[in-house]
Amino acid sequence: MYSAVYLYLLFPAGSNSSSAKGIVVAADVIVVNVEVEAVVLVAIVVLVVVLVVVIVVTAVVVVVVVVVVVVVVVAEAIVLVVIVVLVVVVAVVVIVAVVVVVVVVVVVM
Repeated sequence: MYSAVYLYLLFPAGSNSSSAKGIVVAADVIVVNVEVEAVVLVAIVVLVVVLVVVIVVTAVVVVVVVVVVVVVVVAEAIVLVVIVVLVVVVAVVVIVAVVVVVVVVVVVM
């Protein structure tokens, strides 16, 4: 917006120069591109925050489930199997979150 106004001051409305009009249009396009990039960056930040929250909540749930299983179940083999399964689930969630963030960043760039 400001660059377009600045260029209008350089090339007054009285001049019918097509190059002046082209420069003003180009300036408007640059401003729009900057606004779009800002929106995309905000979207990426929001996505990363959401993914971090999901990972943290998943980790807390896993810890609570492990504690409950250890307290309730006496058989060590069952506890070990449950812990291994939960660790694998958390690992998969983290890997998927990282892959999603990387894909979004690569697509945006």
